[in-house]
Amino acid sequence: MAGELTTNNKKMTAGRLQSRPQFLAVRQGEKRKGGFFLLEVLDRKEPETEARVGFTVTKKHGNAVERNRMRRRLKEAVRLHAGFAMQPGHDYVVVARRDVLKAPFRELAAELKARVETKPKHKRSGDGRPRNA
Repeated sequence: MAGELTTNNKKMTAGRLQSRPQFLAVRQGEKRKGGFFLLEVLDRKEPETEARVGFTVTKKHGNAVERNRMRRRLKEAVRLHAGFAMQPGHDYVVVARRDVLKAPFRELAAELKARVETKPKHKRSGDGRPRNA
């Protein structure tokens, strides 16, 4: 039947980021780089609320048809594979790169899932000491 999930297991859905201030707030968070996209993550410090996700595709990546195709592919990858891995109380923004169009869907979904599950790296202490000394 059209519109049904192709998998039998139940997956949690993620909410949506809807306004520009929400997208801009996520830019202050952690950045996780990938080959097909950049994932920006912000912990809202509200663990009882659902995770929210937003998608960004800039105009330099093609015309409206291509940008919409990129956005649709990323949305479907989140829906099927990465939505359940998103932590409650976090906001995620996926900034697409041109390679999203030509990437096999399995690779795209696997990379998205891996980036969502990646734990944040600890920042170096700011003691002012150079690395090579």
